[in-house]
Amino acid sequence: MPAVELIPKGHVAHLVMNRPEVHNAFDDGLIAALTDAIDAVERDPAIRAVVLTGTGASFSAGADLRWMRGMAAASEADNREDSLRLARLMRRLQFLAKPTVARVNGAAFGGGVGLVACCDIAIATDGAKFALSEVKLGLVPAVISPYVVAAIGLRQARRLFLTGEIFTAPAALAMGLVHETVPADELDAAVERVLGLLTKGGPVAQAEAKRLALGMGGMDAAAMEATDATNAALIAKLRVSPEGQDGLTAFLEKTQPSWLG
Repeated sequence: MPAVELIPKGHVAHLVMNRPEVHNAFDDGLIAALTDAIDAVERDPAIRAVVLTGTGASFSAGADLRWMRGMAAASEADNREDSLRLARLMRRLQFLAKPTVARVNGAAFGGGVGLVACCDIAIATDGAKFALSEVKLGLVPAVISPYVVAAIGLRQARRLFLTGEIFTAPAALAMGLVHETVPADELDAAVERVLGLLTKGGPVAQAEAKRLALGMGGMDAAAMEATDATNAALIAKLRVSPEGQDGLTAFLEKTQPSWLG
């Protein structure tokens, strides 16, 4: 099965992360497939809106275990290139000229939170859980940080970046990461209501409205590319650092990092 399915339904493209056996965790294949799907949607004039979701119990669990194992052993230069690919995915989603809806069907951790933050509208099941737990590995949520901070604000980001704690769907709603929470059996109906609203707007006006809102918020695609390069260099440096290696090894081997004694 493909890592990402692009399913057209009328004028809506459904991008479905399809690795349920690993809770739709990121690896290089999923990152490439999702980036390609976004690029295809951008080029298709028949597509008016995009729904991003996952199969199975989770939206996306963040980094895949086997992928992390490979990155832990890779060079700083290879880690930087890897991080730049993830950064490009987030940037393409953030600045896609068409309205995007995150259908958050379950847990979103790490980069999964980044995907939610990059979508224009996010609707989650009321049982979904979220986390930015990178510090527990001796790392930071580097390439997703501009989008997460824009979504939840600096004050909330400072706490969650530092604690790595799990937070609930109601908390995500209160801080602005998601716009609505609903019971799981009402998720599709809630998404359809939003899509109904989106189809009433002019597509050119919506593209300009999105660009306007992002610009007023200080978000510019060209400037973000430079920020991405800086943040990719940061996460690459941390992955190969003694603390990063300690944290990644502890996670992979199910032991405790040295800073926990």
